[in-house]
Amino acid sequence: MTVPSPAGDPPPARGPKFLPFSRGWPLLAGVLAGIALRLVFSGKPGDPYATMLGSFIYLVPMLVGAVTVYAAERLGRRSFGYYLWAPFVANVFFVFGTLLILIEGLICAIVIVPLFALLGSIGGLAMGVVCRITNWPKQTLYGLWALPLLLGAVESQLPLPTRERAVEASRLIQASPETVWRHIHDARAIQPHEVDAAFFFRIGVPLPEAGISKLTPEGRVREIRMGKAVHFEQVVTEWEEQRHVRWVHRYTADSFPRHALDDHVVLGGHYFDIHTIAYRLVPRGPATELQLRMEYRVSTPFNWYADPLARWMLENFEDVLLRFYQRRSEAR
Repeated sequence: MTVPSPAGDPPPARGPKFLPFSRGWPLLAGVLAGIALRLVFSGKPGDPYATMLGSFIYLVPMLVGAVTVYAAERLGRRSFGYYLWAPFVANVFFVFGTLLILIEGLICAIVIVPLFALLGSIGGLAMGVVCRITNWPKQTLYGLWALPLLLGAVESQLPLPTRERAVEASRLIQASPETVWRHIHDARAIQPHEVDAAFFFRIGVPLPEAGISKLTPEGRVREIRMGKAVHFEQVVTEWEEQRHVRWVHRYTADSFPRHALDDHVVLGGHYFDIHTIAYRLVPRGPATELQLRMEYRVSTPFNWYADPLARWMLENFEDVLLRFYQRRSEAR
């Protein structure tokens, strides 16, 4: 004899409860909800409904998780394990879906997917608790839909928090300061295997092709050329022959062709920049200690996440650059 379930309780879920793939349509509902809001949040940096607004970064993955759990609960009661793992997977699929329909770039997708997956699990767990202890899960879901839309219209009026940081590294090179200095200012025909160990380049940033210094009527500059027709100049602000050089970046309107870099991470952009790069050469007997310092800026509503990530990638980038100059300077 079947005992009727209490009023308001969903029917028992069929199939494995801890596997988010037991019923695919709740996942699909969450993914489609996320993609729909991503299409809304397609504004340019600094405009309403820009993708990098906190109202999108924080709230939309939570909504994806909540929609996934709500849709699953309509079929039957799910476990707390499901509340965590199904939204996690739905957000991974959501980010992958934005790549498939070409509204997101690979660089940003790789960088943001861990945060989205975590926030999705939080949103899914919260919706699961709401479904278990209240009678208003639908009203809660409506509120989660409305909140990013309301905040996205006004958040762009607020100033972005900014963090100015610097990263430093050094390496002992078995070559004279004169040799190291020459390779710093005349790096031609850079091969992919010389620099592709940098995480920057592994996730899609165009590989450098050359960095050549020259004297212009307005002073010394180093021209940087990269793949996908990326190019810009580094203008010398400090110079001590074979001892020290410091550059600031100078960009033009065509420095970064469309689709060469994600708009959210372009150098000199709204959210990220490398202000200066400086090298110092210190003689150590027959060798040279090459010291590198980069000053950078991160300006996002989630600097607590973006700044440590940027710092780690730049430290990795510095290590690759120093190894590059070491190999070239020590080559016979």
